[in-house]
Amino acid sequence: MQLVKKFEIKSKQKMIDFLNGQPVGRVASIDKNGYPQVIPMNFVWENGAVYMHSHPFGEKLENMARNQKVGFEVDQHVCFLPSYYFHPTDASQADTLYISVVIKGRAIIVQDNEEKARALNALMEKYQKEGRYEQLNAQMPAVHEVTVIKVVPEDMRGKYKVGQHWSAPYRLKMAQNIIDREGLQNALPVLAIMGVQVRDGKCEIASEPDM
Repeated sequence: MQLVKKFEIKSKQKMIDFLNGQPVGRVASIDKNGYPQVIPMNFVWENGAVYMHSHPFGEKLENMARNQKVGFEVDQHVCFLPSYYFHPTDASQADTLYISVVIKGRAIIVQDNEEKARALNALMEKYQKEGRYEQLNAQMPAVHEVTVIKVVPEDMRGKYKVGQHWSAPYRLKMAQNIIDREGLQNALPVLAIMGVQVRDGKCEIASEPDM
């Protein structure tokens, strides 16, 4: 995966924080005919690996049994930037703000019930933050019955384009364009990622986007 340096996420911790802040990842395995099969999955990053839970049977598990090499990808679409932000008529100028992390690694079906319980508890903690469930343990039948997939990264890269490559005045100009197109309430989450805040109806630089 070739990355333009100015768009590369340099901090592994920030990649991990991004992963655990996103609801869906996509795992790609190779089917019996050599084609990639891409499946959206709930997931959690825990203790140096990606964990997912699965029904005990299915094509992705058959694929992983034949070939442990998989890809895993998570992305966040931040904002579409229409072409007229940049040029009055040239459609090729349209762009997108986004964040993504791509992993290449090995898929392992977890056999140890203690590890399975830890992974399942981490998934619950991520997705059901309000609690109101019983912690899972290795003795529970539910832990024995479910399949847990572990993806151990061999290569992990992140990429982001959220306006960090723009000068401060240009970033403020783009922020105002986004407000004009999307409306203030819809634009605020995008502006926060861009490091822009709105005070007294005016856009101001709040921070530098840095990953």
